[in-house]
Amino acid sequence: MNVYEGSLVGTGLKAALVVARFNSLVTEQLLVGAADALRRHGVADGDVDVFRCPGTFELPAVLRRVVATGRYDAVVALGAVIRGGTPHFEYVSAEVTKGVAHVAMEAGCAVTMGVLTCDSMEQALERAGVKAGNKGADAAAAAVEQANVLRAIARAPARKAE
Repeated sequence: MNVYEGSLVGTGLKAALVVARFNSLVTEQLLVGAADALRRHGVADGDVDVFRCPGTFELPAVLRRVVATGRYDAVVALGAVIRGGTPHFEYVSAEVTKGVAHVAMEAGCAVTMGVLTCDSMEQALERAGVKAGNKGADAAAAAVEQANVLRAIARAPARKAE
């Protein structure tokens, strides 16, 4: 049995962080956490680019364009959708999740999602580093691991048909 898995060593990886501006009190903390995680896992600051878009709904479109450049091994989507008094939360949450998943399935690189879908600003801030860790950091670490497993798959020897 051959086992292929990614490591958390990001040395030599090129990464992009795509961050939504809306709910910036939260998303800026996700960005700080993601950048710090990439640095801690060995990705050089000069190998990280940050792209900003207006809101979380716009993330998949920007993500798709960033991935299409072919310049990155790992791309991380960062945003926050906070429930309000209308159904808008459900629509945006569902569409951004589907959009990021679609980009990830078609991408030739690792794509991870650090998008919070929370019931309150307090809950979002907790997940952006105040109490419950930083989900931006988690998404960045996952991107490093995913990029490395994708590299391992590409290097795996071809199997002979039996």
